[in-house]
Amino acid sequence: MLEPDNDQVNFFELNQAAMREYFTGMAESPFRAAQIMKWMYHSGVTNVDGMTNLSKVLRQQLKQTIRFDLPEIVTEQISTDGTIKWLLRVDDRNCIESVFIPEPDRGTLCISSQVGCALDCSFCATGKQGFNRNLSVAEIIGQLWLANQRLGYFEGERRRIITNVVMMGMGEPLLNFDNVLAAIELMTDDLGFNLARKRVTLSTSGVVPGIYKLAAASNISLAISLHAPTDALRDILVPINRKYPIRELMAACKNYAEQHRGDSITFEYVMLQDVNDSAEMARQLCACLRGIPAKINLIPFNPFPGSGYTRPAMVTIDRFRDILIDAGYITITRKTRGDDIDAACGQLVGQVLPRAQRLQKQLLENRV
Repeated sequence: MLEPDNDQVNFFELNQAAMREYFTGMAESPFRAAQIMKWMYHSGVTNVDGMTNLSKVLRQQLKQTIRFDLPEIVTEQISTDGTIKWLLRVDDRNCIESVFIPEPDRGTLCISSQVGCALDCSFCATGKQGFNRNLSVAEIIGQLWLANQRLGYFEGERRRIITNVVMMGMGEPLLNFDNVLAAIELMTDDLGFNLARKRVTLSTSGVVPGIYKLAAASNISLAISLHAPTDALRDILVPINRKYPIRELMAACKNYAEQHRGDSITFEYVMLQDVNDSAEMARQLCACLRGIPAKINLIPFNPFPGSGYTRPAMVTIDRFRDILIDAGYITITRKTRGDDIDAACGQLVGQVLPRAQRLQKQLLENRV
């Protein structure tokens, strides 16, 4: 668990530029940043005494001035399909969740960017928990570090198990822009986890100014949680649409694609029975995305208590998909993974706050 603020610098808060600046400020070579980052992100070493290519004098100095604090794994659940969900404690009151999804040709880690979410999308369990706070850089990159540690990445020859990262967990990443961007830099830095830019995806519900800002600052993959082709319906499903309607969102998406050599943008569409799953809705979606290099992920709704929605029959989803494919859009129906441990899309943190409250109660009882 991350410690309270003190005079020591948490090195998991620093990307390469910030770490180089740190060493320059203490009259050391900026190259020290490369040395320590390799220990942290390539070897999993977070004990200064284990960083043997640093002088004893420097190690002693660093032990007094820096720390390596990460979230703490509280529980690990493994689904029957191999999906793994971790409940991570970030402070005495808050827990977040991360999910690892193994596939034969890749391994994807779904990362959270906030504790809870303020956007209150009607079909998402996370939004029903409300919003507590943004995650720090260390709390974001720490999810990837801890998952790699649990999966054995730091052992032996550093066989890559996590090949893709998606910012699709708790929270709206573009409302925590600076910390998310710094963490992404560590994910893609060759001194960090050295992930290719196309293997890091940020998913947004439609924070239009943030999309323009991201286009200017990064070239990672972009995903849009769309879920409706009309403002009337999207205003209900994704309330931020009332501030940034579809016309403005599509303009931001076109700009993003243009800034990045026509890269495709992924549009996520949760399928809700008798809400957004009709053939007419499929045709309206085709019209909505016209002129944008788009891929479409259809996501069968994953239920949670009190949602009020149900999943359409597969024949309905298939009909919807076929209309999109016939219109020329690359479209897949996402396979539901980890739903037996509430780790599927839209289910994260459906029970986290009660569990976090029980955890806090236990901690207090243990202290008495």
